[in-house]
Amino acid sequence: MAYFRDACPTIKNILLLDSEGNRVAVKYYTDEWPTHAAKLAFEKSVFTKTQKTSARTEAEIAMLENNLIVYKFVQDLHFFVTGGDDENELILANVLNGFHDAVVLLLRNNVDQREALENLDLILLCLDEIVDGGMILETDGNVIAGKVVTHSMDDGAPLSEQTISQALATAREHLTRSLLS
Repeated sequence: MAYFRDACPTIKNILLLDSEGNRVAVKYYTDEWPTHAAKLAFEKSVFTKTQKTSARTEAEIAMLENNLIVYKFVQDLHFFVTGGDDENELILANVLNGFHDAVVLLLRNNVDQREALENLDLILLCLDEIVDGGMILETDGNVIAGKVVTHSMDDGAPLSEQTISQALATAREHLTRSLLS
């Protein structure tokens, strides 16, 4: 089983940053960055290395600290997928495109920081549908978005979970208002 896991392509992290390099949604799948400070430093270095490029139409590729990073910018959001320097960049690009396409569908083509923050729960579910423990589960944006919508609109959810969902929605609205004020 260890051989099989070693033979599969793996993702180290997926980052969604704003136009200033701040976190919108991130997910790490390795212990390579053990502390919160190390993760923030990596995100800052990724942003700094890529901010002068124009990755608006197609995905771009960069190397940073023995990591292969595939990235794309949409409006004021920066999408990044990181793999080891021995990973296939086409596989990483497929993960990036799947993430991007799912976010575009979930945000109804209104892909910007404000809309992303208002729908942060959907974006985080999206990340969970794409990668689990570093292993790629799905790269088709339509399938990813469909699974996320199915999870978020679960009519069979118990009343207690619906109350939590409503509380999270209210907290998200307050957070969004405070960030945008």
